[in-house]
Amino acid sequence: MWLLRLVVLAAALACASGAAGGTELVGNSSEGLLEFSLGKFTYFKLSRPFPEEAILRHISINATFLIFQIHSQYQNTTVSFSKTLLPSTSGTGTDVGLVFILRPEQSMCIWYLESADAEPVQNIAVPLSYSERDPIPGGCNLEFDLDIDPNIYLEYNFFETIIKFAPANLGYARGADPPPCDLETGQDSRWRLRYDVYQYFLPENDLSEQVLLTHLQRMAEVSQVKANAIKVATLTANEKTSVYFSSLWVQGVIYNVIVRDPLLNTSAAYVPAHTYACSFKTTQDSCSSFGSISTKVFFTLFALLGLFICFFGHRFWKTELFFIGFIFMGFFFYILITRLTPIKYDVRLILTAVTGSVGGIFLVATWWRFGTLMFCMICVGLVLGFLVSSVTFFTPLGNVKIFRDDVVFWVTFSCIAVVIPIVFVGCLRILNILTCGIIGSYTVVLAINSYLYTSLSYITLNVLKRALNVDFRSAFTNVPFQTTDFIILAVWGMLAVSGITLQIRREKGQPFFPPHPYKLWKTERARRVTNILDPSHHIPPLSERIYGRLAHIREFFQGGQSAGERTPLLL
Repeated sequence: MWLLRLVVLAAALACASGAAGGTELVGNSSEGLLEFSLGKFTYFKLSRPFPEEAILRHISINATFLIFQIHSQYQNTTVSFSKTLLPSTSGTGTDVGLVFILRPEQSMCIWYLESADAEPVQNIAVPLSYSERDPIPGGCNLEFDLDIDPNIYLEYNFFETIIKFAPANLGYARGADPPPCDLETGQDSRWRLRYDVYQYFLPENDLSEQVLLTHLQRMAEVSQVKANAIKVATLTANEKTSVYFSSLWVQGVIYNVIVRDPLLNTSAAYVPAHTYACSFKTTQDSCSSFGSISTKVFFTLFALLGLFICFFGHRFWKTELFFIGFIFMGFFFYILITRLTPIKYDVRLILTAVTGSVGGIFLVATWWRFGTLMFCMICVGLVLGFLVSSVTFFTPLGNVKIFRDDVVFWVTFSCIAVVIPIVFVGCLRILNILTCGIIGSYTVVLAINSYLYTSLSYITLNVLKRALNVDFRSAFTNVPFQTTDFIILAVWGMLAVSGITLQIRREKGQPFFPPHPYKLWKTERARRVTNILDPSHHIPPLSERIYGRLAHIREFFQGGQSAGERTPLLL
């Protein structure tokens, strides 16, 4: 016992010089011993052959329980109450913590830290203390392994990120028995507690370890969470303790939950959890490879066509119709093939490009043969209406609870989309030029997103996710809006305004739309047939010209005539 006290004293003296401010830097201890201070973040590295013993001393008598939490970027770390790892006394993960219920007169706590990774793991850890009036995060856990579990469990896929946590319990004094979790449901039980869910975005396009560990310090304590993060939901004790969010690939997000006791006006924070919705370890869905080759090729070519439409779409009417038909057919075909078949993404993208091209050719052929301007303009207006409706639900309006119902969402979405062609029914040329400028320039935003993260791509991607995945209706669709997004938004606006202005000025004094191509072709054909002065009048029909060419080719392969008398007989 005396030997242990000497070791602890030596470690405390060694760390005292570096324990200034709110964060202290600690390296690996040769004795396998780490000293912590309440409320101070500590950086250190863990290696597999050397388990570390973490010690916290001088705990205030006013503290009733502690939460010790440890974080790393993507390598797992284990924290335990004992050297022997048991599921009920230890936790493993990138964001993991333990609740330590203090005994009477206890002033020191010990934890054991270990990493199973072959490489040294950079960690940051902090012990936080709470009083007997503060609720205990995870104090009524029935789902997970720990008896008291303050951790947030996070799962993600392409569509959504789900966070789950255990219900909390009321606080109690040292040495007292914990309040029962489910015997009562009144205001004197844990059912009066409220859970505030917070979301915090890391800087865009920054996957560095130091940035993550620095920003995690803003999400550990109650006051810091309230000051820096965005509150997205408040749950009652009667609601399920799980929340859905839209997955943001390669965008770092930190989540935390603050449990409040409205009666005592106290609160406590769970252990924050983070995700990039991608993997640092595997090649599939890797964070290092931003976008597949097929995605980059598809959206780059699509953006080149969109730029042409942005500035010249109204003049080159048939090219614009191909562009609109491509969007229409490609979008609905991608949804259909994704929901009905397990085909790989690259194959789906190729089939979408082929089908979209067929849709574009079909719309051009419809215009050429029938000349139905109104039908074509309805398609043009619906594409613009789709983007306007997507922008509407990209705002906080999209997180309103009523729109989690699919019927309400899709009816409202369709109504907004249909309103656009109705509003512009009396000025079709303006509608066409607006669609060319806005839709054509937005393809540049989608192309940029295949090389660099931007939140503006989720204007349409959220709608696509909603169409592909039934569970996505419950997800909060918040996205960060940072410097990169402001720059890309300015580029989008500049391209749209420039394209619209250029086309309006160029089309002054010109016919609103080109004439019916099939009628022109028939008129020209009749003119050529009846006008003998037209050189084309004397051109043989197409069938005769083809037959003459074939005869020409046949003569080329025939052998020469035999030698002999070739002079014709004179009568």
